[in-house]
Amino acid sequence: MRFRIAPAVTGIAAIALMATACGGGADEGGENTSQGSLLIWSDPERADAIKAAAAEFAETNGIEVEVQGLSFGDIQGDLLNAHQAGNAPDVFIGAHDWTGNLVRNGAVQPIELPQDRASGLDETALEALQYDGQLFGVPYSQENIFLMRNTDLAPEAPETFEEMVEVGTELKESGETSEVLSMAVGQEGDPYRMQALFSSAGGYLFGRDDQGDWDPTDLGLGSDESIAAMEKVAEYGEAGEGVLRRSISTDNDAALFYEGDAPFFVAGPWNIADANEAGVEYEISAIPGFEGEEPASPYIGYQAFFVTEGSDNSALAQEFVTNYVTDTEFVLSLYEADPRMPVQTEALESVSADDPNVAAIAEAGAEGTPMPSIPEMGETWEPLGIAQAAIIGGTDVREAMESAHDTIASQIGE
Repeated sequence: MRFRIAPAVTGIAAIALMATACGGGADEGGENTSQGSLLIWSDPERADAIKAAAAEFAETNGIEVEVQGLSFGDIQGDLLNAHQAGNAPDVFIGAHDWTGNLVRNGAVQPIELPQDRASGLDETALEALQYDGQLFGVPYSQENIFLMRNTDLAPEAPETFEEMVEVGTELKESGETSEVLSMAVGQEGDPYRMQALFSSAGGYLFGRDDQGDWDPTDLGLGSDESIAAMEKVAEYGEAGEGVLRRSISTDNDAALFYEGDAPFFVAGPWNIADANEAGVEYEISAIPGFEGEEPASPYIGYQAFFVTEGSDNSALAQEFVTNYVTDTEFVLSLYEADPRMPVQTEALESVSADDPNVAAIAEAGAEGTPMPSIPEMGETWEPLGIAQAAIIGGTDVREAMESAHDTIASQIGE
């Protein structure tokens, strides 16, 4: 492993080291009466669970802790603005693929994770939170997309994409469903979901360097491999089999499945609760790859706690993310608030015993790839999505992919 390891530090020792730096006050007799404070940003779904753990942390260490809820999609931008203005939180929740951009902007500090805490976390998750050989966040959950199957319509999990299309087509032609597959494409494309099929057919976005790190100078969209991959995908587009269509987006993909109009659904853990409420009899399995090609490799995303660079309460923040965020009971409380698969081993074993979906989602992501966390990733979504949507609509594959390649290359300075 290449993440940084530090000896375990107790809460009392960490706070003592920072007594003056944290702005701790003293009474006339010189006795320390305030060890500092901590501000944490979270999304509203997990804010209450974090507040409960933070209350214990505050009491244990004699400090004040405030948890503020923000929309998850706003946290990265707000954090960068707040950091520049000098009023950022000490700790915040974020996605692992923000790491490169956060580091490039000097907004986060490396995490000194004790070995005993690191050993209880998934190694791939820890690697995903590294940048330039340093660990910048403590991961607590994992998510990946998968195939959700209506077992009344399709009892068996398909082994290949072609087999899935065959089953779905028979159901559509018999009038039992109106769609073969519900997979969001939309008018502007969805590279996050398309990655599973794109990778199966041999396409790639970024290559890797000799150290195994993502290499932004190796942009693969205009390569023969990636063009061939999208030509394979195009066979199932609107000018081909009609399985993949721009009229299916994240606005209606779930409803098509819940209402029985599609036997198969490319879904995520965020769809589980609604699927259960809809009363659909379903099973979860891996998104099938193309016959004779590589397994489908969906993106894996990790959510983590970061410590802001320049925090006046750095030791407090490091103590919280290393010894509280990695605690089994804390991770379980986050799971109860927002059921995403834990990366802490004991917590994962606990929830897997109670919910078979957790193990199924993990298995469905076994061939997945952590989403690249390099800063250049942010420049890829829109051009690639537009190209993929156009290809689904019948546009020339090579022309669309080479255009996307050139646009992204100019933006990242390749």
